[in-house]
Amino acid sequence: MVVNACSRPYSQVFIESPLYNAKNLYKKRRKAMLKELDSFFVIAGMPIEPGTEEAYVQIWNKMVQEPAFLYLTGINQPGCYLLLDPNTGDEILFVPPKDPFKEFWNGKRLGYLEDNNEVARITGIKDVRSVDELMDTVVARARKLPKGSYAYAYFFEKFKEDHNDRFRRQLLKALRPTGVGLKSAAALHWKLRLPLEGERILDAEAAQSVTDNAFRTVLAEMKDFKTERELGLRLDYEMQRQSDGDLAFPTIVAGGANACCLHYVKKDEPLKAGELVLLDFGIRIGSLHSDISRTIPVNGKFNPLQKMLYQIVLDAGAEYQKHVRPGVSLKEIGNVPWDFIMQELERRLVKGAKGSYKLLYDKRPHGVSHFIGEQIHEGEPGTRSLDTVLRPGMLISCEPGLYGEFKATIDGRQYREKIGIRIEDDLLITKENFRNISVSIPKEIQELEKWMAGLQK
Repeated sequence: MVVNACSRPYSQVFIESPLYNAKNLYKKRRKAMLKELDSFFVIAGMPIEPGTEEAYVQIWNKMVQEPAFLYLTGINQPGCYLLLDPNTGDEILFVPPKDPFKEFWNGKRLGYLEDNNEVARITGIKDVRSVDELMDTVVARARKLPKGSYAYAYFFEKFKEDHNDRFRRQLLKALRPTGVGLKSAAALHWKLRLPLEGERILDAEAAQSVTDNAFRTVLAEMKDFKTERELGLRLDYEMQRQSDGDLAFPTIVAGGANACCLHYVKKDEPLKAGELVLLDFGIRIGSLHSDISRTIPVNGKFNPLQKMLYQIVLDAGAEYQKHVRPGVSLKEIGNVPWDFIMQELERRLVKGAKGSYKLLYDKRPHGVSHFIGEQIHEGEPGTRSLDTVLRPGMLISCEPGLYGEFKATIDGRQYREKIGIRIEDDLLITKENFRNISVSIPKEIQELEKWMAGLQK
């Protein structure tokens, strides 16, 4: 296990991992970005803490940083900027002045102090300057370029009025007298960011292990939970206890018909015997997440209709995975599981069990995959990079689902369910196809029922 040099007081503002040297990882990323550039590049972190635009709002979240900035620096605090110059190899970090009074309220922050190398020691970026020098430095670099050339910033043409666009306009105003324009480096950034390095794969695998352990714990204790909230709190506690405490996203616990709401957040209703409960959960470790969904019977046993519908969704995931490989895009294969589910509803439910169904959507309720990285739903804003061709090292979700009202007669008995089922695994793209890094987390019907009955090995 690697022990990093960063002191614990800065653990929330410089993101590390116990599995590797984080400074070396961020340095490697900046070097890779420098190789992609043909002019200097400036990127802005978040300008302010989330929620502080309104005087009456304060949000106490761990992750406050623009993910692109976090990816290159590991810095998780607002008010910072980074300049990379391929012509000189320079890496310059701009941070706010040190503010002891603010630290008195909110804890340690990276801040500029003249003749003090603490920020450089923590981040591994040797050239650290005050944010007050940012625009003068940018203009000075631009004046060395021929008129009509350009610099880079991180922004998206289709997104206006976010912090990246506001910074773009500030840069354009400062650069106007120099005759230097501005281009977006977003595409160059995403080319590097979507495939995971070995270090991030270690984080992802560690997150899977924690998630697996937590899920097995709640399976064995299901009989003790009376409400969605009790179940969710226990699951969150086990994930947070075994990690650095940062959930990947707010855990979804949706019992019965509540699972028909895709982003159900109430989590305050009783769990009822005979119903299913849908869990969507994950943990963050270092800079990566797990993102898992499982749907389990509250009383530990699927009824025949639940079992049929669950197996259709499980089989849809397996069918989809036959098409997951390098060289295809998520958009290209995105309809495979939904077509399979519609086909199997007709074959197994309607024809096989003389049943019927009414879906809450038209054939396709949601995307079956998204990239996983610095963000739990990774990818370029607006597109989620669904057109991107899969390459080794990319991590994607696989999450088919089924939501609606279903009826069937099985072994002479009638069953009726308003039900939501989702089963989600995380797939790491390899040279040949993929590796399911969540394969050990129980999802087969017999395995789930054995764990809930206390019959697991």
